[in-house]
Amino acid sequence: QEQLVESGGGLVQAGGSLSLSCKALGNFFSIIHNMAWYRQAPGKQREFVAKITRRGVSSYATSVMGRFTVSRDNRQNMMFLQMNSLKPEDTAVYYCYVEGDYPDGEGDVESADAWGQGTQVTVSP
Repeated sequence: QEQLVESGGGLVQAGGSLSLSCKALGNFFSIIHNMAWYRQAPGKQREFVAKITRRGVSSYATSVMGRFTVSRDNRQNMMFLQMNSLKPEDTAVYYCYVEGDYPDGEGDVESADAWGQGTQVTVSP
């Protein structure tokens, strides 16, 4: 299974900025298609934040549109999330999620996904 490592979380005041990174460390996937960020606040369900395709087409949750920017580096198997104008309601654990293909060892390709361990983002009022 692919190992994803997020970094860049921390504590920031409202109105501030943070930048998150996600890196796929292993060689499990032969190709990574979609990469996305999700977040989970205490007592709430995990929710979608942003997604970017391999070709760079991005989409965002309404709550972060205009404030967050997702990007990726396909050669480095990395994804980034630039978060500006942060609000206390952005406080959550942020998770990296990827979808990709891997060789099954029998000449075929299978699809799979993977989650990172999460990084805490805390926005104080």
